[in-house]
Amino acid sequence: MTGNIIAQKIQEDLKTAVRAQDKPRVSALRMVLNALKNAELEEREELSDEKELAVIASYARKIKESIEEFRKAAREDLVAKESAELVIVLSYLPEQMSDEEIRREAARVIADVGAATPRDMGRVMGEMMKRFKGKVDGAAVNRVVSELLGRA
Repeated sequence: MTGNIIAQKIQEDLKTAVRAQDKPRVSALRMVLNALKNAELEEREELSDEKELAVIASYARKIKESIEEFRKAAREDLVAKESAELVIVLSYLPEQMSDEEIRREAARVIADVGAATPRDMGRVMGEMMKRFKGKVDGAAVNRVVSELLGRA
């Protein structure tokens, strides 16, 4: 995992966090590096920058799911811990589009592909995810596209 720019940056940040004795940051960065290493072992080759971002985004989604579960269980201590980890992980992803930006771009994509009914959802979702890979959350896109296509 030495040739990957993102992994190298995380590795350097981990060294800095260890020196600063920033335990939450050390823990979060080790988990991200572990996820990248596991994905690399699965692929049996070095990950591209795009795949690294996909792995980090997937890890961020898992953290969000954990936060929701901890919230349901009224474990605010764990919600706070996971939320802090999420902030660290998200800092390695491109800035995410706001709901308003997603809405604007989704309307443009709907017009581009000629979508008119909820049946066209797959085409719109596919195009959105292709155009804005790494910059949008699939669940947010799904929610907005559903609203725009009248499937709310």
